Amino acid sequence: MYYPDELVEEVRTRNDIVDVISGYVKMQKKGSNYFGLCPFHSEKSPSFSVSASKQMYYCFGCGAGGNVFTFLMEYENYSFQEAIQFLAQRAGVALPEREDSAQARERDNKRAELLKVCKEAAKYFYYQLRAGTGAGGYAYLRGRELSDETIHKFGLGFANMTSDDLTRYLKSKGYGDKLIQEAGLAAFDEKYGLHDKFWNRVMFPIQDSNNRVIGFGGRVMGDGKPKYLNSPETPIFDKSRNLYGLNFARSSRAGNFILCEGYMDVIAMHQAGFTQAVASLGTAFTAGQANLLRRFTQEVILAYDSDGAGVNAALRAIGILKEAGLTGKVLNLEPYKDPDEFMKNQGAQAFQERIGQAENSFFFELRMLERDYDLKDPESKTRFYRQIAQKLCGFSEEVERENYIEAVAQKYHIGFENLRRLVRSYASQTGEAAPAPRPKSGLQKKRDPAQNRKKPQKLLLTWLVEEPSLYRKIKQYISPEDFTEDLYRKAAEKLFEDLEKEIINPAGIISLFTDGEQQREVAELFNTKLEELSTRTEKERAFHDVLLGVKRGSFEALRERAGGDVSALGRMIESKKQLEELSKTHISLN
Repeated sequence: MYYPDELVEEVRTRNDIVDVISGYVKMQKKGSNYFGLCPFHSEKSPSFSVSASKQMYYCFGCGAGGNVFTFLMEYENYSFQEAIQFLAQRAGVALPEREDSAQARERDNKRAELLKVCKEAAKYFYYQLRAGTGAGGYAYLRGRELSDETIHKFGLGFANMTSDDLTRYLKSKGYGDKLIQEAGLAAFDEKYGLHDKFWNRVMFPIQDSNNRVIGFGGRVMGDGKPKYLNSPETPIFDKSRNLYGLNFARSSRAGNFILCEGYMDVIAMHQAGFTQAVASLGTAFTAGQANLLRRFTQEVILAYDSDGAGVNAALRAIGILKEAGLTGKVLNLEPYKDPDEFMKNQGAQAFQERIGQAENSFFFELRMLERDYDLKDPESKTRFYRQIAQKLCGFSEEVERENYIEAVAQKYHIGFENLRRLVRSYASQTGEAAPAPRPKSGLQKKRDPAQNRKKPQKLLLTWLVEEPSLYRKIKQYISPEDFTEDLYRKAAEKLFEDLEKEIINPAGIISLFTDGEQQREVAELFNTKLEELSTRTEKERAFHDVLLGVKRGSFEALRERAGGDVSALGRMIESKKQLEELSKTHISLN
């Protein structure tokens, strides 16, 4: 649907960006902004900034930025219209029915068609499992002790032996070759033509949190490779931001989520009554999945395989959960390999007991670390204690760090004060356990002439948003025409128009741009890092340099375009006069 600008703005202003993003990202207030770990790239130090005054977010690490609409479009893979509809419902804003624009209709239709073809494929796989050709797949699932009710609940199916079985069926339903490929259901090559991606496999439909089929996982029958095959990423399927079983687990009231490695583990646990189980989708656990879990729970219990690979995966997941602000615990499945095997041998009651005994993730890390040291040897034991001290430095909050020092000292029979001194000594040597500095923007690395021309323009726009009173003092010297980039000029036009009315609305300016990359760039315009200066004189000099940089860049651009154009030469001469006048003018920041 297409909505008028004033309605879009109403929806945006009724949804505070800090409230919305805090549902996805754990943040702490530092100064006037909120900082957290960026959900769009992997990092250990918070570089993701959310401004309540600007109603914008910006990552100083990867450059992701925008307003509340942009965030939902990036994080949830929503279209612009879907983001508006979600936020309107959240804020209780009624949306009228409007005619779709051609562009919006095309984008929404594509997503709708992809969802339809995936749903049709899921129906076909489901039918094939119950037909004669799916007897082997059905026998496999029953052999794994899954009931018909569970098979039905998860929509499990079967992909036949023939390599173009599904493709022929979907084409008979009117779906084109291109759409089938875009949905990740088929591939094309010169030798085989258009052929199914999945064949001779038990099929696991992957659903999003709204129960829509967005992809598939397939387990091969026999010894074929790979054992598990998953859909590629598509416009509706992002592996790093979805979890298998979440559509069911989100309504669980268990108070925690159980994170597994495989589809069968999730299904077995749901069948046994543990409906809070989910699994990553054929890839390692990601920060995006951790942030997704954070929307529904604060405690995650890791039920990974008990072999070496499972232990390593658990150790990696523990760090990701901690960075997302989630409490992690580790389930001891020994002597069994995985939750499915444990459930078959011990049953649901024993599994519940293991959940109650789940180990604190920090002590699990120490227990795994302990295997590398001989605690009967004083030198080895000392090295182990140093490793403990190093890990304790990872708790940036003093109260939490002190609590863990006390617990560790008691568990490993180390004197509390001795361990505390060791932690402090290590922290002072390495700089750990200190507040993370605000990340740099990276602008200082850009040295080419084009970037040098753009930099003062970005600085000026940020400065005007930070201190709008400066607009009255500079408007006689600087106009939107002085911004040499089309996008910068359009942003400046709207900003100057708003400032003339004494309005500050950078988040609203972002909404003028529909392209995601443009929204990111506009967000950067209003979040360029300003140099921290201690005196007013230094600040005035820096601001004057920025103004001169903008005006000089404007003059240089006019000179490059002038050629023999008389009118352009006239504008160049006028710009030169303004530049000379500005260079002699003192602008007070009082």
